[in-house]
Amino acid sequence: MSSPDVFQDTLILIPARMASTRLPGKPLADLGGRPMIVEVARRSAAADVGRVVVATDDEGVRAAVEKAGFEVVMTRADHTTGSDRIFEALGHIDPARRASRIINVQGDLPTLDPALIRAAIDLLDDPAVDIGTLAAEITVAAERTNPNVVKAVGSPLSPDRQRALYFTRATAPYGEGPLFHHIGLYAYRRAALERFVALPPSPLEQREKLEQLRALEAGMRIDVAIVDTVPLGVDTPEDLERAREILARESNPSRKPS
Repeated sequence: MSSPDVFQDTLILIPARMASTRLPGKPLADLGGRPMIVEVARRSAAADVGRVVVATDDEGVRAAVEKAGFEVVMTRADHTTGSDRIFEALGHIDPARRASRIINVQGDLPTLDPALIRAAIDLLDDPAVDIGTLAAEITVAAERTNPNVVKAVGSPLSPDRQRALYFTRATAPYGEGPLFHHIGLYAYRRAALERFVALPPSPLEQREKLEQLRALEAGMRIDVAIVDTVPLGVDTPEDLERAREILARESNPSRKPS
């Protein structure tokens, strides 16, 4: 269990918006009797590293989160990114600036292993690191060329850690060797988040449609923990059915896949 000082120093913020084009009402989608956003909050709390708060602009999400016993903060409806939403939420819930480490957990990762949150935040133990994130080695051949699978390209620091050089939708790096699937979970130093959201969108960010490139183009350091599993991101009705099956197997290991 985390020490009280570490717990107070860390905030896990989960941005949630209802305006998904491919899966309307996604945060409240039912997963075995629990809304998806509540399942993400539950898994985030299980990481046992800090206070967990959902940031949303929807009253239905607020009601569901509060009913489940989790904390929620209302934010503006005009945010274009999750990082902008969590930054507004941070100002509301921690005006005294007690938290120096901010974890951004996407609200559509209902199969997230809590250990992944701990792996990301551990990267900030190095004071030179501004942002920590995650990647897993690609093992499915089709994912190597899939532009929806973002690749993390980094310089190895150890077998399970890299310093990020680039993120891309292309197949990279070229040549023989592993490719790594980037997992969009971020651990920020508070100062790094403040700097990041103040920066304008960068050229490579706009070209690749990858927000994290803004930080690299600004000279910020991102380290990547290499982990063994990629949590399912729920973007479509098909993803939702997969998530339901995964969670059903977790609650009943003897159940066979459908």
